Amino acid sequence: MARWCYRHRLVVLLLWVGALFGLGFSASTAGTDYANVFSLPDTDSKKAYDLMEKAFPASAGDTDTVVWKVDEGSVRDQDVRSRIQPALEKIAGMKGVGGVTGPYAADAADTAQISGDGRIAYAQITFTEQANAVPKELVQDVVDTARDAGRDGLEVEVGGQAVQRVQEPPTGLAEMVGLAAAAVVLFLAFGSLYAMLLPLAVAVFGVGMGLFSTQLLSHVTDIPDLAPLLSSLIGLGVGIDYALFIVTRHRKGVLRGLDPEESTVVALNTSGRAVLFAGGTVCIALAGMLVTNLRFLDGVVIGTSLTVVLSVLAATTLLPALLGFLGARVLSRKQRRVLADGGTSRSSEVESGGGPEPEKESGPAARWSVGVQRRPKTIAALALAVMAVLALPVLSLRLGATDQGNDDASTTTRQAYDLLAEGFGPGFNGPLQVVVDGGDATALAQDIKNTPGVAQVAALPPASGVTVIQVVPTTSPQSAETDTLIDRLRDDVIPQAGAQAHVGGVTAVSKDFATVTGDRLPLFVATIIGLGFLLLLVAFRSLVVPLTAAVMNLVAAAASFGVLVAVFQWGWGLELLGLGKEGPINAFLPVIMLSLLFGLSMDYQVFLVSRMHEEWVHTRDNARAVRVGLAETSRVINSAALIMVCVFLAFVLSGDAGAAMAGVGLAAAVALDAFILRTALVPAAMHLLGDSNWWLPGWLEKRLPHLAVEPKEEAAPTTVAAGEGPASVVHGYVRDTAGEPVEGARVALVARDGRELDRVTSLADGSYILSVPAPGTYLLATTAEPLLLKRVRQLTVTGEPLVHDVELEEGAEVS
Repeated sequence: MARWCYRHRLVVLLLWVGALFGLGFSASTAGTDYANVFSLPDTDSKKAYDLMEKAFPASAGDTDTVVWKVDEGSVRDQDVRSRIQPALEKIAGMKGVGGVTGPYAADAADTAQISGDGRIAYAQITFTEQANAVPKELVQDVVDTARDAGRDGLEVEVGGQAVQRVQEPPTGLAEMVGLAAAAVVLFLAFGSLYAMLLPLAVAVFGVGMGLFSTQLLSHVTDIPDLAPLLSSLIGLGVGIDYALFIVTRHRKGVLRGLDPEESTVVALNTSGRAVLFAGGTVCIALAGMLVTNLRFLDGVVIGTSLTVVLSVLAATTLLPALLGFLGARVLSRKQRRVLADGGTSRSSEVESGGGPEPEKESGPAARWSVGVQRRPKTIAALALAVMAVLALPVLSLRLGATDQGNDDASTTTRQAYDLLAEGFGPGFNGPLQVVVDGGDATALAQDIKNTPGVAQVAALPPASGVTVIQVVPTTSPQSAETDTLIDRLRDDVIPQAGAQAHVGGVTAVSKDFATVTGDRLPLFVATIIGLGFLLLLVAFRSLVVPLTAAVMNLVAAAASFGVLVAVFQWGWGLELLGLGKEGPINAFLPVIMLSLLFGLSMDYQVFLVSRMHEEWVHTRDNARAVRVGLAETSRVINSAALIMVCVFLAFVLSGDAGAAMAGVGLAAAVALDAFILRTALVPAAMHLLGDSNWWLPGWLEKRLPHLAVEPKEEAAPTTVAAGEGPASVVHGYVRDTAGEPVEGARVALVARDGRELDRVTSLADGSYILSVPAPGTYLLATTAEPLLLKRVRQLTVTGEPLVHDVELEEGAEVS
């Protein structure tokens, strides 16, 4: 597949461009039909909703609110009415507005739409469409008309879901900022403009097609309006990261002398397979949300999973085609010059400074890896202490729902919310609806009025045997006292009155959603942790490695939720960051965050431990395996994590409180997972556990299926001109400049295309022996530690065994 895409790159590119523009045209023509469906079977609020829908069919359109306040006098004063009433009449005459209900109607002399002190009043605007279908131009006209009526001493604000949509930043702003930040990181990592553009292009195609597809699917199934935001957030992160892994492997292949086409094929056959595995684990983790049986999350699963699948598809088909267009330009100019100089050299020895490059095991990553090996207890203790401190706030976690009271203080929706709370009480923004379908509704209304925590009670005229009692609490919709009032009404007041009644309304629905989510969260956590354990068990043939990963996932989740609680629930830095007002954590966020954290941490765990496992299989030396695995993978893991952190944090600019909360939470989770757990705590723990990391009972080993996450590159025979011949060997001694034998040196036979064919460790007398598949020209790479000395030489092997001694000099250290 990779070779076909490389050779037919123009066809592949045209197919992707055509698909993107085709879906985009279809989606723009069809429009959107997102729906937030909080279906909670067997909950009290759902029963109340069903009765309300039967007796009082809901209005077809969205209802928003205009609120005004005078500094002096009363809103009943003629000068106030002369400014507000014409504005309301103008709004009522706009096409798309069904009606306006205000306090200045002829029959509304003592209306409840004016506060007790007469300084605040409100009017309700009913649109003919739901909030997401109301044209933004109409909503903006309503907002401008209402606010133009204000003057010094008269403040006018507008609140509601439709209004909230028009005050959001331009669509795509968060995505563009995330892409720009990712571009900077990629350029620093690659040093090449063309290489930087590749992951960005893959992410744009994957996310674009995912968003258009999700928009079209919103017409056939219930998809919440949060789904496209989360889809783009996750799609950008994984799309860029997956392409980064493949491009990194491809660049290494080209640097080691592979033809660009062969390097592309090798990269897709190795890192491409890992990307398929990683994308599959993310989708499986997302599908784990379905075990919660929360219908609201079904659309989120559909949108995010579809975007991840399309991002993986772009990385494995579109990316090879783009690599075909670039050829060797995927390298920086300096790297291309070095490669060209090495290619024209006729020297029989290839040092590390020119020609095809061997893989390097030095630099900051190698020094950090050696440091972790020398001080595993100290590093593990420090990492655990940091994670424990960050996790402490999670003990105060309270689930709920955000509303316009959490918007930024400068927005008109937040100011309208605050004015309503000031004039009519904190609970006015989230009234409860007690729906009575049996018993004495009048007596129940009186009992509710006498209940502590109730500010106002009003019984509406009955219809179809159903009476609705509007209850305004004394506390805000998000306060714990309001939750306590709901429980008191359900558990004490209603049963004592002998009525058949249910407590509903937006506030009650939010509380029930949080309760159901909290009750089902343990099952969800057990499902995804168990799934991750089984996947890693099969991949690495070990019980300890997956157990360690499971514990680390829980630690990362606790610490990231601790950050969320400190920022969004306690309000640390909220105003400084322009993220609005503190409140409870969105009830759906733990499920979404845990799903994504599981999937993304599995990516990093597989990438890290697969290299360790490969080294362990060859050497049976745990310390070496952990050290080499960390040294060779930590840079790519940290680069990938940094890109995701930039993308996730950019969604603070989305204008959506839920998306901002998810962005900060996921950024914290990825940063802690990559920078502390995978590069410090996991390797330190593996050093402390020793060889037990790789223990697996024999009976279990025989029964487990074999799963190759990233198969070894198969070596193609490299022969001399005479043709293929018999296998042979290279043997000799590794010595230092004084002629002393070097024990424990790593000696590897590498094909000229960069593929490792055999590897051994020198014995106490410095001797080594390597198998050669066939006569030909090879590279012999020798590394000695702890000085990290490395020597690469070119050898020509015939059908006879070749004796070759290696002398390691002090000046051979790899920089």
